[in-house]
Amino acid sequence: MTMNRRVFIGAGTAMAAVALGRTAPGRAQQAPSTKVLNLYSSRHYDTDNALYQSFTDKTGFQVKLVEAEADQLIERIKSEGASSPADVLITVDAGRLWRAEQQGLFQAVDSSVLKQAVPENLRHPDGLWFGFSKRARVIMYHKDRVNPTQLSTYEALINPKWRGKILVRSSTNVYNLSLTGSILAATNARATEDWARGLVANFARPPEGGDTVQIQAVASGLGDLAIANTYYLARLMKSDKPEEKAAAEKIGVFFPNQRDRGTHVNISGAGVLKSAPNKAAAIQFLEHLASPEAQEILL
Repeated sequence: MTMNRRVFIGAGTAMAAVALGRTAPGRAQQAPSTKVLNLYSSRHYDTDNALYQSFTDKTGFQVKLVEAEADQLIERIKSEGASSPADVLITVDAGRLWRAEQQGLFQAVDSSVLKQAVPENLRHPDGLWFGFSKRARVIMYHKDRVNPTQLSTYEALINPKWRGKILVRSSTNVYNLSLTGSILAATNARATEDWARGLVANFARPPEGGDTVQIQAVASGLGDLAIANTYYLARLMKSDKPEEKAAAEKIGVFFPNQRDRGTHVNISGAGVLKSAPNKAAAIQFLEHLASPEAQEILL
């Protein structure tokens, strides 16, 4: 089974900035000799702490972390302007990297290490951003309620046999915007609109919650199918909570569109910001993300 690695980018609009929890110190607060990398991240994974520690061990740079949703971080960087302490923005989904790119937040990086490690189709042609991990947006099904031979493509999900059986998060989420963008690129505007309408007609309930909520709802029998990114199921499988592991055991994974363009695959990626006070360290950090040791950790 293979997956098409081409990244399709969905459009979206940025949300207004809000107050953030953990913040990195401004430049005026940093001593000139301090080896600090200021990282703005929308990745909320505990495993990333190991990435930061390994980078510190390798380079001596301490990682100062600001965590928030991607649109909030983009708005924050814009409002901070040239005085922003941020060196690197790391986020999930090419759609969000595209938003930051369109706002002119990234600067070009010319790194032979990154060019060799990151495939051309998973990085910006001018080196504005690079993809460091992939995630497939698949169809997940209840093993006791669905025979996977009934499944085929994203487009086939509008079949009336799935009426009242499909669960998915809001259409405004960038994961779904990017998926819809991939269908638009593969078909046309009319077919994409028909698909969206047909999918809505088959919803088990109005969209609510994230991908994990959809998977758990299928496990509980609220619906039969969910559209979700693969790593959400992996996180449930590795959970310390017995009920979450039990839910994961009820779920099967189907990779659609294997007879044509392949399953929709997106990326988690990062770029060096134009205002980066520590450009050299920022490039080192991106190169670290592409290293074999970091790739063992990245989701």
